[in-house]
Amino acid sequence: MSLWVVVGGQFGGEGKGKIAAVITRQEEIDICIRCGGPNSGHSFVNDLGQTVLLRQLPTGYIRPQTRLLIPAGALVDLEVLKYELDALKIDPKRVGVDRSAMIIEERDKQNEEGLQLRERLSSTLCGVGSAVARRALRGADVRTAEIAGKQIPWLGELITKVGEEVNSALDRGENILIEGTQGFGLSLYHSDSYPKATSRDTTAAGFLSEVGLSPLLVTEIVLVFRTFPIRVAGEQAGPLKDEITWEILQNESGYPHPIHEMTTVSKKLRRIGRFDWELAKRAVVANRPTRIAMNGLDYLDFHNRAARSYDDLSSSARLFLARVEQDLGDNLRYWGTSPGLAQCSLGKRTLQIA
Repeated sequence: MSLWVVVGGQFGGEGKGKIAAVITRQEEIDICIRCGGPNSGHSFVNDLGQTVLLRQLPTGYIRPQTRLLIPAGALVDLEVLKYELDALKIDPKRVGVDRSAMIIEERDKQNEEGLQLRERLSSTLCGVGSAVARRALRGADVRTAEIAGKQIPWLGELITKVGEEVNSALDRGENILIEGTQGFGLSLYHSDSYPKATSRDTTAAGFLSEVGLSPLLVTEIVLVFRTFPIRVAGEQAGPLKDEITWEILQNESGYPHPIHEMTTVSKKLRRIGRFDWELAKRAVVANRPTRIAMNGLDYLDFHNRAARSYDDLSSSARLFLARVEQDLGDNLRYWGTSPGLAQCSLGKRTLQIA
């Protein structure tokens, strides 16, 4: 039996989905659970070199035997969920949506637009925050997945009780992975820049609560970082310490072509900054990871993109990883140099070239 929780240590975009997919394969995870809502996309490059973007389903779908669940604390956009099921040709029998998960309505998106959340907070206007607020107010206008499932046949076939299902699976000795969303620096409760935050908690403990699992069951917490943290466009989105330009990063890394990253949902240019060690330390204290993942070593040096072993990494990358273990804990287990899923091993560490 194992229970893994994958959580971001910065402002999202750390590569949680990629790491979750790798662990699902490595550890033969039986059930993957995707927390949060469609306002945050998880992406990776699959074995065919294709970029996969998911906003509702967990990236563990890549293991055909793995069951895919959306928990009670999640917010569901039915159009997005149906698109992912159809686009990935996933057997509906593999998928479960908790009966208490809340359905995002079109009026939630309109409400966020009317409140000017994009202008004030760089919201994606996916309706997640509005839906969370309506749920907290406990009005008669809340539509749960169970209610919606009685109206929509394809959804009705997916309804389950995720907490009960996962607790029973753990009692049987199965392997479970919870794929968290966004990052510690965006937590509604623990961000230093409230209200420049998301509409929910983004810690490992928060994700366990969404699913309905006791912290005593957790065997592994994987905290994911990237060498240069990113944040959505605009100062209204919140501060980013030591922000730099993509041109500076290209020059310093030696990339032979211009580089940039866009937000997965709103398709806007992300901001990028240098690694914030103090934020990372606070994320470690709040989440107490048993394993750390570090993505983006190619941004330290473009030549790292071709690395297939620790010895192939540049000296700057090895020094950076050494400081990670010195300052954040001697439990670095995964590192990445591109968006792919190839793997290698080094001594006691299982390292991810991704």
